Amino acid sequence: MEDIFENIILCNNCNLKTDKLITLKDNFKLRKWVCNNCNKEWYHPGDLQEYNEFKELKNKKFQVKLRKVGNSHTISIPREIIEFEEEFQRAVNEILDINLEEPRKLSIYFSRRIKLIKANEKEQ
Repeated sequence: MEDIFENIILCNNCNLKTDKLITLKDNFKLRKWVCNNCNKEWYHPGDLQEYNEFKELKNKKFQVKLRKVGNSHTISIPREIIEFEEEFQRAVNEILDINLEEPRKLSIYFSRRIKLIKANEKEQ
């Protein structure tokens, strides 16, 4: 199916061709069209919907249980987080980057591992 972003959009105020841009909002890529004449902006509807879902998920607080398994500890990542990002689903059973950023703040990084996987796929 063809994406709307591949089409030319005319401004409904001045009837001129709009420019396609990609903007970052909370480290989230949003495609948009901008009219250089009247500075009106239109965000891609699919990107805007996904961004709103991201904001809702980001503001949601999850409580998970820390469990001991052998000599290590484990937590469960809520399904909503995994289902939100397709790359997270592919990262299941893969090695992830995790680090202690500051006292009481632990971060898990999916993206570096995913970039390595994609690079290896291109080489093959």
